[in-house]
Amino acid sequence: MALRLENGVLVIEGRDVARRTPMADVQLPERTQHGARVAHLAGGGSLVCDDGAAWDRWLHDHGRRDGWVVRLQQSWPLVAVSFALLVVVVALLQMRGIPWAARAIVAAVPPSVDATFGDAALEALDRDWLKPTRLSEAEQSRIRTAFEKALAARPPGSVPPHRLVFRRAALGPNAFALPGGTIVLTDALVRLVDGDIDMLVGVLGHELGHLRHRDGMRMVVQAAAIGTLASLVIGDFNTLLAAAPALLAQAAYSRDAEREADAESVAVLRSSGRSPAVMVRFFERAQAWREAGRPDLSASEPANAASMPAATASAPRRARADAEALDIGIASHPADAERVAFFRAAARSDTAASAPR
Repeated sequence: MALRLENGVLVIEGRDVARRTPMADVQLPERTQHGARVAHLAGGGSLVCDDGAAWDRWLHDHGRRDGWVVRLQQSWPLVAVSFALLVVVVALLQMRGIPWAARAIVAAVPPSVDATFGDAALEALDRDWLKPTRLSEAEQSRIRTAFEKALAARPPGSVPPHRLVFRRAALGPNAFALPGGTIVLTDALVRLVDGDIDMLVGVLGHELGHLRHRDGMRMVVQAAAIGTLASLVIGDFNTLLAAAPALLAQAAYSRDAEREADAESVAVLRSSGRSPAVMVRFFERAQAWREAGRPDLSASEPANAASMPAATASAPRRARADAEALDIGIASHPADAERVAFFRAAARSDTAASAPR
């Protein structure tokens, strides 16, 4: 079979073949380093040339040039530059674009959606991770009353709808806010601070900050967006590979959210007449608990974290393992040193402001 070009018309001649097709109706293949070339003809049919280099030379001799996309693909320096630009764009999307978009989306989502997510999350946690509290009704009431009294001093409209629930968990001392207004406080955290109301108000004020900023729903939206973006970039959609960059990016967003929540904790403490220094004491207790080997805090009596003995072999292994897993769960938080410095600086500022002049 022979091919030739006559005034923009491709002439195909061979045994039992005689066809003339305008080149504008021929879908030419892109030039690649290896492999055959396949050209598709309008109305059906195709041409196959096993010698790709010969096909490319024939087109070149007839004045056919590669498009700019093909030329970019054939240039390793340009490919490298394009890849670097892609990385920059993806990084900017993760650091700026997606968080901005998530805030805008959440702002348009009715709060009732948060409540639906939060109720479903609490139901799942109660089924798989959490157990009924062992704190007495009087102790629960004491903590709730103190927290609500602290919030009563906040400016009108600054306190989002919320409810405080108590649970027992092998996860160790913890508190977290769920979309829709639920704050979960574990028995272990109450025992970690020996029921100290000032520290508990600071911790709960922090969780209230997550509710006020709707961080729970924002994280749901960001996780979905980042997971989709990662899958598109990676190109398969292998679950593990797609999830890894999403989790790394989420950690950065969580650090920002934690800083905002720490600022809310300071505001709640100050408006209730408490010093932000109580949160410095909280982190000292938490550090003492870690250095003591994360002893089990599920006993019925409060444990003094400042004088905890080293963990013994009799401590439940499951509790210690889950407590260690909690470090992964809160790895997105800013380092304790940074947070302690923040609360200490806030306390110093209050002291300086109240000093006589």
